[in-house]
Amino acid sequence: GGLGGAAAALTLPAALSLAEAVGQWREEGRVAVWLRIPILQSGFVAAAASQGFAFHHAEQGSSTLTLWLGEGPSRLPGYATHQLGVAGAVLDESTGKVLVVQDRNRTLNAWKFPGGLSNPGEDIGDTAVREVFEETGIKSEFKSILSIRQQHKHPGAFGKSDMYIICRLEPSSFKISFCQQECLRCEWMDLEELAGTEHATPITSNVAKLLLYGYREGFDKIDITMREFPAVYTGLFYKLYHRELPESYRNTT
Repeated sequence: GGLGGAAAALTLPAALSLAEAVGQWREEGRVAVWLRIPILQSGFVAAAASQGFAFHHAEQGSSTLTLWLGEGPSRLPGYATHQLGVAGAVLDESTGKVLVVQDRNRTLNAWKFPGGLSNPGEDIGDTAVREVFEETGIKSEFKSILSIRQQHKHPGAFGKSDMYIICRLEPSSFKISFCQQECLRCEWMDLEELAGTEHATPITSNVAKLLLYGYREGFDKIDITMREFPAVYTGLFYKLYHRELPESYRNTT
């Protein structure tokens, strides 16, 4: 078990009382201590570090430190190491055109699918729909996942790992009203043109070819769809993304 928030209760000289507390926790057989320090009491950080605590993570109003008391190397989980980006490939099936943008703040003006970072607690499809609307003014509905890119030591993710997911979306509005702060250009482009142009980012070109294949031969060949199931934790659910199962297999118990 662990303890959190201990620093806020320290009124004696911090290092001394924390040393006593750590000794007591060791005697009690605790394997780890989690110490949350509010930002206005950050002076306690040095005292905690002198007792062997190390930073685990920080948020806007506090930092959290940990101390491993058990045997061997620490088995505490690390903090989040990935950022999750989601983009939406909005395909108008009636015209064969797909929605693309060019970022305003990039030196290379390449076509790409609109998208951005997922918020905590936000489903992948909801991120795609939200980001597309915020950037382009186009309303859409999530249909499937097309691709997942994994990249490590990403300069745009503070040197951490980056997951970038591109979704297939179906438009329910068509009049573009793009965000002037984020986008330099935005337009409906013929999918064949996007798949062949040199003026798109590499991942956009690859996914455009995948999307073109699905558009011509059937989306069932490319779609990773989603179903929701109850989790083992009471009242919670999880979303499972996978290629669609035939009905006969889906109902097998």
